[in-house]
Amino acid sequence: MKGVNNFLITFALLALASTLVSASDPSSLQDFCVALKGTKHAVFVNGKFCKDPKLVTANDFFFSGLAKLENTSNAVGSKVTPVNVDQIPGLNTLGISIARIDYAPNGGLNPPHTHPRGSEILVVSSGTLYVGFVTSNPDNRLFAKVLNTGDAFVFPVGLIHFQVNIGKTNAIAFAGLSSQNPGVITIPNAVFGSNPPINPDVLTKAFKLDKKTVEYLQTQF
Repeated sequence: MKGVNNFLITFALLALASTLVSASDPSSLQDFCVALKGTKHAVFVNGKFCKDPKLVTANDFFFSGLAKLENTSNAVGSKVTPVNVDQIPGLNTLGISIARIDYAPNGGLNPPHTHPRGSEILVVSSGTLYVGFVTSNPDNRLFAKVLNTGDAFVFPVGLIHFQVNIGKTNAIAFAGLSSQNPGVITIPNAVFGSNPPINPDVLTKAFKLDKKTVEYLQTQF
């Protein structure tokens, strides 16, 4: 009887582990699966159609441009350069991607956002950033830190997080993400800039604001 119980416990743990693993990008069952926009000479595995391996070249695994200083002259003072499966087709099924973030001096902001399909590790290449993430309900606990050049910080999958440049010079960071296509939902854009707009009455009650303020915010996104 004891052996049966041990088997059931082991089976339950393995089933749970399998469920947890399947929540992220599926593991690749081959050396690579280069993304292909069309279906000709393709085999669908996961993520995107695969290019015929005989037609794959080194360029399918290559991206150039992460050394370029980006323009941060915009409303938030930051620019994200993503390098995911859309930029490097060879990332298909590999479950990883990267991004460069440029921040303007004195408050350049990567606004509160979330990646629904990937955790993130951020490394500061230059400058000083104040970063943080907020846990889920009901605690909504803030974990925040000031990062300097060479420092790293982790943002767990799905949690709202942000970065802001608190230095007087440009700042640069690189982010590694645990998905070939982690997705991004920028909170203010999604809430006040949805298409079509969310009924102002909903946002008025949710944010405890007057209706005119909500309607004004909806014109800003």
